[in-house]
Amino acid sequence: MATTTKAPHAVPADHLTVSRRRRRHQTFVAWGFAAPFMALFVVFLVVPVVSSLAMSFTDFRSSDVQTPLAVSFVGLEQYTALFADPLFRRSLLNTALYVVLGIPLTMAVALTLAIALNNGIGRFRTVFRVGFYTPVVTSIVAISVVWRFILTDDGLLNAALGLVGINGPDWLNDTTTALPALIVMSVWRNMGTLMIIFLAGLQNVPREVLEAGEVDGAGAWRRLVSITLPTLRPTLLLGSVLLSVGFLQFFEEAYVMTGGGPLNSTLSISYFIFNQFSFGRYGYAAAASYVLFLAIALLSLLQFRVLRTQD
Repeated sequence: MATTTKAPHAVPADHLTVSRRRRRHQTFVAWGFAAPFMALFVVFLVVPVVSSLAMSFTDFRSSDVQTPLAVSFVGLEQYTALFADPLFRRSLLNTALYVVLGIPLTMAVALTLAIALNNGIGRFRTVFRVGFYTPVVTSIVAISVVWRFILTDDGLLNAALGLVGINGPDWLNDTTTALPALIVMSVWRNMGTLMIIFLAGLQNVPREVLEAGEVDGAGAWRRLVSITLPTLRPTLLLGSVLLSVGFLQFFEEAYVMTGGGPLNSTLSISYFIFNQFSFGRYGYAAAASYVLFLAIALLSLLQFRVLRTQD
């Protein structure tokens, strides 16, 4: 017996026209709402980024502000001059030490505090969370001023060391202690953010898996290494990337506490860029800015490769 297929119901042409008009209207309204943000995004982000990139290939100086089209294109000359500049190389070394020492130390302290708060503080947990997080929301300038008085030759730290018979150095005016002092201060200031992030991550560690490991005879260290840390890999990745962006751009601490000294021992890349802009060497400063941008991008990529979770 032959079967017949029913022809699909035809959609009236006027209905299709109305539908198209409605979609066009919705698209127009959506772009209307997005237009203010897009305008601000282009004016205050895209244009400056493109302009600074173009500027890094020129010899643009403060004297050229009134005649910007008269500058000369120098190609990679600014970049080669940067790496030949001993002051810039010193800022690279200082920033690398700040990152290599500061990030692991901050993450270790924050994770230790997070585990302690997650396990054994009890009803005082909220008080400790607020106490450790307070430096994050406090002005970095105010924190730096307080720490500068603590670390002076006759400051609070040396007074405390004097009580036990230790003659402390002038922390911020000694080339061997100035940068470590800034690192310690930055660890104290930034550990609160990571502590909150790690506390949230610890809530996702399966309790039954930890209990099973304990039943099987795994100690606290083995459970941390084999269960907790693998589960926290996405959280560790987030924390390390956030820290990297901040630590690579450290500026306020050195600006307020040491002025980049003594003998440029705390001069960072950001401080170097700031100085070059102050000297009116805009093209040179722009080139240094993109070296810093490349360093942030490469370090973030490395962290993603190391800490990414395996599917």
